[in-house]
Amino acid sequence: MGPIRWRLKEFPIKLINCLRFRYHYSLRCIRSLTYNHHMSQSYASDVCLEPIFWFVDNFTHLLGPFFVFAVVCLTAAVVIICYWIGLPYWWNKSPKMTYFLLIVGHWLLINVSYNFYMAAVTSPGIPPEKELIVEAVSICKKCVAPKPPRTHHCSVCNKCILKMDHHCPWLNNCVGYGNHRYFFLYMLYTTLGVLFIIIFGFELGYDVLIVGDGEGWNEIEPLHGHPVRFNLSGHIIPVTEMNDYVDDGLEPAQHDLPVPQDYNSDTSKHRAIIFMALINVATLFALGALVSWHSSLITRGETSIEAHINKSETKRLSALGKIYKNPYDFGPRRNWRLFLGLKRKRTWWRHVLLPSGHKPEGNGLSWLTVNDFVAIDGEDEWP
Repeated sequence: MGPIRWRLKEFPIKLINCLRFRYHYSLRCIRSLTYNHHMSQSYASDVCLEPIFWFVDNFTHLLGPFFVFAVVCLTAAVVIICYWIGLPYWWNKSPKMTYFLLIVGHWLLINVSYNFYMAAVTSPGIPPEKELIVEAVSICKKCVAPKPPRTHHCSVCNKCILKMDHHCPWLNNCVGYGNHRYFFLYMLYTTLGVLFIIIFGFELGYDVLIVGDGEGWNEIEPLHGHPVRFNLSGHIIPVTEMNDYVDDGLEPAQHDLPVPQDYNSDTSKHRAIIFMALINVATLFALGALVSWHSSLITRGETSIEAHINKSETKRLSALGKIYKNPYDFGPRRNWRLFLGLKRKRTWWRHVLLPSGHKPEGNGLSWLTVNDFVAIDGEDEWP
């Protein structure tokens, strides 16, 4: 009869090994079911951002009116505060300078208001539905309709947009062929407007937010001696205690010196100045960055969407030893003239510095490239 060998000591080790095996086996099964040969960092990012894209596509058009209302309210609040606090401040300081500020300020305000309104109500341009589009280069998979060059589908508007740049929720409208100029000029003049307010309101804001005592008088040297008063007969009376004038029946001394305004004692004005500082600085950085970005795009003759396409094409052709050339890049000067519509004897002074409703060149369906050369107005230049 052989001896009995107890293996209780080996049971925990076997149990752990069995559980470990099952865990790795299950993990490999899950990975095999989700395996994708095209998996990459970009693909994984797109999958993670898919819920955000879904929300934007389905709810941005509902939130658009609220964004437009917010822009109008913020702009109106800034203008009202400028009239309420800034105008009296500069009028007391220098009436002549106030006239200059009123002219420049209203010029900026008119351009901001006009371009915002036109960008919001002007159609960006859509391909005709019941007409034959001979310029079409592809078929939109969502609209199942011919798509001209530089046209892209907007999932928020649910339609194709000519020369689409992006969908702007602050306008509740797409930015494309018909209103791209209004959109850019609105951002440009808004940036100049907040910079104008910051520059000419810096002294007032500094006194309130940094110094903390408004425009109050600062005592340069401490006063020495005993305080005195004059009684009704003109005799000097030494003051032993600093009481109020009302207590002893004496009127305060009359003078014609300017009385400083203490904005810190007025809670509403103090909060309004803080509001102006926050809103204008935030707008300057945000819109300033957008103006810089879109200026670089216009200089290169491309839209926001085309910038990504051209970047991908540049990398792809570079790997093949080729150089990619943007077919719509006519050079910085001509690109700006085309974008601003400075053709047909239009000028910067009349059609850029002042509100202008002139329409963009062409029909948005066909586009000339750098291979096309046209002589206009007796001057050899690109179209």
